[in-house]
Amino acid sequence: MLPALAGIGAIVLAAAGAFAWTAGWIGSGLTAQRMTDAIEATGAPHPGFRRAHAKGVCVYGTFRSSGAAAALSTARVFVQAQTPVVGRLSIAGGDPLGADAKARVRSMALLLRTDDGQEWRTAMNSFPFFPVATPAAFHAQTLAARPDPSTGKADPAKLAAFAEKYPEVKKFQAWAASAPWSDSWGNTEYNGVNAFRFTAADGSVRHVRWSLRPQLPFAALDPQQRDQADGDFLASDLAARLAQSPLRWDMRLTIAAPDDPVNDASRAWPDEREQVLAGTLELVRAEPQATGACRDINFDPLILPAGIAASDDPLLAARSAVYAHSFNRREREIAHGKAAQATGEGAVR
Repeated sequence: MLPALAGIGAIVLAAAGAFAWTAGWIGSGLTAQRMTDAIEATGAPHPGFRRAHAKGVCVYGTFRSSGAAAALSTARVFVQAQTPVVGRLSIAGGDPLGADAKARVRSMALLLRTDDGQEWRTAMNSFPFFPVATPAAFHAQTLAARPDPSTGKADPAKLAAFAEKYPEVKKFQAWAASAPWSDSWGNTEYNGVNAFRFTAADGSVRHVRWSLRPQLPFAALDPQQRDQADGDFLASDLAARLAQSPLRWDMRLTIAAPDDPVNDASRAWPDEREQVLAGTLELVRAEPQATGACRDINFDPLILPAGIAASDDPLLAARSAVYAHSFNRREREIAHGKAAQATGEGAVR
C-alpha cells in the first residue's frame, strides 16, 4: 500500500497542479506560495517550466457544438457552430524530460474563445475522480509524498499517517493500481472531475461535470513495453496520427441528480446519470511547447464564459490561485533567464 501511495502522491502533484484561494489563502495558514513551495520540493527544480505537467505539446483545432447543450447553458460555445481551440496535451510529473511511459496520468488543457471574445479554459485528466476533497488534504498528501533526502523516496511512516487520516484515498489507489494505461494521447478519455453550475436561458441551474471521450478506440500500454518505449513516444505517436487524420473527442456533459455531491471531486457520480452530447473536439495540429501558443497560457479553470460558473467545490478556487502564483513564478524565471542570457550567464529553457 505504501509504495502505491507514494505513486499516487506523484500522480496527484502532477495531474492537479496546486491549490489556494484567489486571495492567496486556503485557510489555516496555507497559502498559494506555501503550496507551490511544497510541490517544488517533491522533485528537482526546473526553472521556467510548469510545476506540474512540465512535459507536453501544444495542440490546435476546433470545437463543433451539437446544439444540445444550449438547453442547459447560455454559454456561446454551445450556440455557435464552431469555436477555435488552443490546447495542451501533457503527462504527469514535474520533469520536462520525463519518460512518457513512466507517467501514470495523461492530461488535456483547452482554451476555447468564442466569436464574442469570451473564453472557456479547462484542465482535464485521465483519472475519473480526485483522491481527496479539500486543499488542506491535498497539501497533506504533498508533504507526505516528499522524498526523504537520505533515500530519495517518500517516508513510509508519513504515507501511512496520511492514509490513516484520509482513508478516502484508497479509492484512488485502487483506480491507479487497476486501470489500464493508455498508449496514446489520442485514445485517452479526459475528465473534468469538478462540478460547475450551468445556467439556462430560462434561469434554471444544473450542476454538471464534463468529459472528453475519444473516438479513437482505446488501446492499453503493455506493462512489459514501458521500459522499452521511447521517452517521447506520446509526442511521436501524436504527430504520426495527426499526419494521417484529425483526432476527435466527444464532449459529454453529465448532469447531477439532487443527491449527488457537487462540492467533492473525490466522489464519482453514478454512471446512469443523464448525459448530453455537447459537441466534438477536433485536433488537427501539434507543435512543441517551446514555440507553441500554449506555453504562456495559464489554464485557469475559473476563466469561464457567461452561462457556466464555479460550484462551491473548494478545489476550484484553490486551483485558480495557485495556478496564477505558479504561472507568475515561472514567468519571472523565464525573464531572469533571458536577462542572464543577455549577459552571458546562461538561460532558462
